[in-house]
Amino acid sequence: MTTPQRWTIVIPVKRPEHAKTRLADAVGEHRPRFARAFAADTVQAALDAPPVARVIVVTDDDEAAAEAVVLGAEVVADTPDAGLNAALRHGATVARADDVAAAVATLSADLPALRPAELTRVLDAAAAHPRSFLADAAGIGTTSYAAGPGAAFEPAFGGRSRAAHRLAGVVELDLDDVTTVRRDVDTAVDLWDARRLGVGPRTAALLAELDVAL
Repeated sequence: MTTPQRWTIVIPVKRPEHAKTRLADAVGEHRPRFARAFAADTVQAALDAPPVARVIVVTDDDEAAAEAVVLGAEVVADTPDAGLNAALRHGATVARADDVAAAVATLSADLPALRPAELTRVLDAAAAHPRSFLADAAGIGTTSYAAGPGAAFEPAFGGRSRAAHRLAGVVELDLDDVTTVRRDVDTAVDLWDARRLGVGPRTAALLAELDVAL
């Protein structure tokens, strides 16, 4: 009987002044609070997924770091301070410090509706390939990138990352039943859709507290 692949998940969390700028029209000065709530709900859902052995949060945001530790994640500082892909590579380096063949996957930090069961389907599908990725709901970006045991970890997030990953020969996962893993939140419309799917407890509490109209 084959042992299911276990994964380390790396989640990058931006400093609050740089996070979720396109949400400002909908949530105003509360933008950093929403970014942190999204990240915490993402971390919690990842930790609750059976294939996940470890979650590493890469961040210089002290509040996000403290919440991640309370949830059970590990936190490392974004010492490269050179953008998203550098932060992800740094997290993967930490993940593979004790086991050079560890399977490492990334998740966007803005998946507040993430369901552990759907993430499990993505990771189980990723286990069949050396490197793979999942496109976002818009079909332009990427919400998850995975490198299996011993595979090079070379994410290409930013802009049209779906095309960049495909061009690099990374396998695109063709899954129909993982909507919450694809539903990243950058705009008010995205947040409305995540709310329709059912957001995690921290995002739900913040929406209720502020009575955000979407």
